[in-house]
Amino acid sequence: MLLGAVLVLLLLGGAAPASAHAALSGADPEDGSVVASAPRHITLTFTESVGLLEDSFRVYGPDNRRVDPGEPEHADGAPDTARAGLPDGLAEGTYTVAWRVVSADSHPVSGAFTFSVGKPSPTPPAAPAERAGHPVTASLHDTARHLAYIAAALLVGAAAFAALCRPPDTAPLRLPLLTGWWTLLTATVVLLVLRAPYEAGTAPGTALDASAAARALTGRPGLALLARLALLLLAAAVFRRTVRRRAPEPGRASRAHLAAGAALSVGLALTWAAAEHASAGIQVPLAMTSSVLHLLAMACWLGGLTALLLTLHRAQTPPPAATVARFSRLAFASVTVLVVTGVYQSWRGLGSWAALTGTSYGRTLTAKLVVTAVLLTAAALSRRLTARLVTAEAPATAEAAERVPEPVGAAGAGPVGEPGAGEPGTDPGSRSPRPPDGPDRHRRALRLSVLAEAAVGVVVLLVTTVLTGTLPARAEAGAAVAAPVAGLPGASVVTIPYDVGVPGGTGRVQITLDPGRVGENGVQAVVFGADGGLVAVPELRLSFTLAAKDLGPVDAGLTDRGGYWATHDLDLPLEGEWTMKATIRVSEVDQVSESRQVRITR
Repeated sequence: MLLGAVLVLLLLGGAAPASAHAALSGADPEDGSVVASAPRHITLTFTESVGLLEDSFRVYGPDNRRVDPGEPEHADGAPDTARAGLPDGLAEGTYTVAWRVVSADSHPVSGAFTFSVGKPSPTPPAAPAERAGHPVTASLHDTARHLAYIAAALLVGAAAFAALCRPPDTAPLRLPLLTGWWTLLTATVVLLVLRAPYEAGTAPGTALDASAAARALTGRPGLALLARLALLLLAAAVFRRTVRRRAPEPGRASRAHLAAGAALSVGLALTWAAAEHASAGIQVPLAMTSSVLHLLAMACWLGGLTALLLTLHRAQTPPPAATVARFSRLAFASVTVLVVTGVYQSWRGLGSWAALTGTSYGRTLTAKLVVTAVLLTAAALSRRLTARLVTAEAPATAEAAERVPEPVGAAGAGPVGEPGAGEPGTDPGSRSPRPPDGPDRHRRALRLSVLAEAAVGVVVLLVTTVLTGTLPARAEAGAAVAAPVAGLPGASVVTIPYDVGVPGGTGRVQITLDPGRVGENGVQAVVFGADGGLVAVPELRLSFTLAAKDLGPVDAGLTDRGGYWATHDLDLPLEGEWTMKATIRVSEVDQVSESRQVRITR
């Protein structure tokens, strides 16, 4: 029923505007446009506010060499824009712009587009390498993010269990509290150190760059991480005293400690909400409130499960049914909050049935819903076992309270003040009645159920972390659609690296096949050297073979057009997978041939 309500509200929310996670919504000059005169600036507009980097813009001229833009800035002070000046005297031809910014929800985003001055270049310039993050930096950063979520759930959940469920023996809770605190502290420090390299997409070693680190730490994500560190130092003292507190009754925390713990927990949750999806887009105050409640409810439920499991297994005195019943009520309230806030957040990030299966965000959300359904099933079983434990333990407690020791000297009696040896319901040498078999049986079953519930909960946390790093469907729908390179719609662009094996004999050939369909095609090929600049070669041959039809090789007949090689009358009569063979001669005797597969369609 809860999952059904989630999907219904997702459908009803399909008409709202885009939100969260910056995506490019416009560019000036426009992507693929031809302008009569060189523009003074490049201006990008995004779906949310963005942070700028020192090299947010990389501009490449028609000769594929770098053009130095001005210092990146926000256009007219608008936080959802990025602007860079261009030098005077830009030559005629096609320019490629590669950009990288940091969205308000802390995730770097990047892309590229082209525009032409006067008229397009005879062949489009080589597209710059995608500015994806450095693999080591990205891997370390993502690992730290996963650990931070799990550690927060462990820390807040264990503290909430100790304060609200009041187990008589809190010694087993010191392990999850210390583990959660130290793990969250370490993960936060790692995220702080990697913030600058993560934003710039560089190796971890660039974290030593003082200027880049200062810029990263003064942004919203950096400030949120610094606040998290400060809150963790305060939590170390408060939570330690809360766990050890014995007054006003065993296991009960004072109101002052409860208030302090609640304030610190809310503060920690805010450090996530202030630096992720909730901090940008529509309804920011409501979204941040929902995000804080969602994270705290998740921590109370899943972190509390771990605390309950440790208490069931390691406490010297088995937790009474009242403690388990209190956690059952806490878990039920947490699930209710999770469902309500989860519905809202899903509506805000998704918004339509089509996006549920047609976007990465929707598919990840679907996976989370499936795993959550399994988790709710395990929780329902634990709740039933809790009710049985309470029912089974109540008569045993009443019976133990009514038991009266026999008078001194009675038959079978032990020493003064002790029950008789062998008396039913007691252990020799002990004043406490032995727990009956019924509660023990239900307690063992509850241990297994809670263990399964906690294991599935970890999977939910991992999927949630992936979801927070995925572009929401609404932002994806509002993003600008990139035009094909250099105004050649449908053109196929293939880059072939080569190495002749002699000094200066390495580089790459960029081949554009227009339109890449059956019939007459145009071919433009340009050769770049090892330094990325244009080079002239004595000869460049290109042939096409369709092995499936035993057709070819068909010589393209390229001719030197003064800096690039081209033909306009290559006829490819059949569709299929053609083998394109390029032969590059760099001297009178040195040449090499490389082949690639090209799909020709109708």
